[in-house]
Amino acid sequence: MTARLNILIPSLLLLCIPGCDDGDRSERTPSKPRPRAGSTPLTAARCPADAAPGCRTASGRVTYVEAVDADGDGDAHLVLLSRQGITAPGISVIDVRRDLRPQPLPRIGDRVSAAGPVYEGSYGQRQIEAVVLHLARRRATR
Repeated sequence: MTARLNILIPSLLLLCIPGCDDGDRSERTPSKPRPRAGSTPLTAARCPADAAPGCRTASGRVTYVEAVDADGDGDAHLVLLSRQGITAPGISVIDVRRDLRPQPLPRIGDRVSAAGPVYEGSYGQRQIEAVVLHLARRRATR
């Protein structure tokens, strides 16, 4: 139970931070999100043709990294703030198996796009078991 809280609490706290609003939304026109200065473009992950049934995609900014998994199988878990909301509204957990782990692992603030089937995690959460993973790292600021 403690490990479950260690993953979800930091992400849920970020959702409680009030955002900035510049007024009436009715006058805004939808546009493509522009990459932030100092970041690289993120390639969108897509489900491969031979993917297991129920393959889904999620993209977002990393808010938590579990580099050492408690069961010792060498996978990593990433918690993303994402529009897709696979795990909870606005949150997607990505399980990255050992052979797919990028070195070094993403850091908080990096952007990730993943694709894979959705399975139940060890704590009952819905998560993507990544078969495709793309990463856009934040550039270091001086």
